[in-house]
Amino acid sequence: MPPTTGSQDPGNGEAARQARGGGTPRPPRQYHPGRGRHVENTIMSALVRAGLIPRSCLLTTRGRRTGRPRTNPVVPVEHDGRRWLVAPYGPVSWVRNARATGRVSLTRRRDTREYTIREVPPEEAGAVLQRYIRISPATRPYFQASKDSPVEDFIAEADRHPVFELLPADEDRRTGHHRR
Repeated sequence: MPPTTGSQDPGNGEAARQARGGGTPRPPRQYHPGRGRHVENTIMSALVRAGLIPRSCLLTTRGRRTGRPRTNPVVPVEHDGRRWLVAPYGPVSWVRNARATGRVSLTRRRDTREYTIREVPPEEAGAVLQRYIRISPATRPYFQASKDSPVEDFIAEADRHPVFELLPADEDRRTGHHRR
């Protein structure tokens, strides 16, 4: 069997350690924003806007300092009949903006929906993170756990990957609930 390259590596979790013959796991990749990432996000946003990237949406948050709309491509997760938003790269700008306002919008083609958000604790986030890396393989290098790792591995690293439950804003108005 040929040696694996970085892109073929089975992952970073317990199953991956066993597949590689034990040893310590490599650290997850760190996200470093820069000009290249900005160009990548611009291209991905155009493709998502056109509906060409499956499962992807455009997330819009209000800048916590400027109040201006900020848009990023994201992959929402459907899990246990609820909708979730995962920050695979950690507490990046959109996460800080969403935390500050408690609201986001998701756009898929011409359909935009408003949500309030609820950040969840690691015990609740673990299963969502596990589902997320199965549907968003490009983000796997940013996780210690592999797609085959048990949910406990995802709970252990949930503090590095904020998870938000998406609550339709119109439901909050109807029921009188305002969650943060």
